[in-house]
Amino acid sequence: MELVITFHAQKRMDQQGISEELIRLALQRGAKIPQTDGFLATYTYLQVAYKVRGEKYIIKTVMITR
Repeated sequence: MELVITFHAQKRMDQQGISEELIRLALQRGAKIPQTDGFLATYTYLQVAYKVRGEKYIIKTVMITR
C-alpha cells in the first residue's frame, strides 16, 4: 500500500501526533464510508479522508475524534 500524503494531511499529522502506521491501520481495519470524492475510514479514535488512484492511497486529511 503506497501512501501519498498531502501537505494538509501532513500538517494535521504533525499537529495531532498521528503516525503513518496509524493511518495504515485505519485504512486496513477501519469502517469505510463513501464520500463525494473518496472515502472516510474510521478506526478507534482516528478518521482518515482519502481517495484511491490505482495502487496509491491519497491521504487528504486526518482527524482525531473525541
